[in-house]
Amino acid sequence: MTLPDLSSLALPGAEIAVRVTPNARRAGIEAGPPLRISVTVVPEDGRATAAAQEMLARAMGVAKSRLTLIRGAKSRDKLFRLD
Repeated sequence: MTLPDLSSLALPGAEIAVRVTPNARRAGIEAGPPLRISVTVVPEDGRATAAAQEMLARAMGVAKSRLTLIRGAKSRDKLFRLD
């Protein structure tokens, strides 16, 4: 799986809107507003959100601990902030 280079989004205080598709056949990120992140895990106990956060952090080139979920813990539409 190759991830797009999202390092241009890695500005402190930036808010990134994403749409997560859990239980997908293949994991990946599609550019565009909002970013579309497909993860292969099921949406139970926050696993899909955690997988999306990790994938987004990897594509941005930052530590996943720097991404904070602001809105959408139980929704497909999420908003992350880079600290």
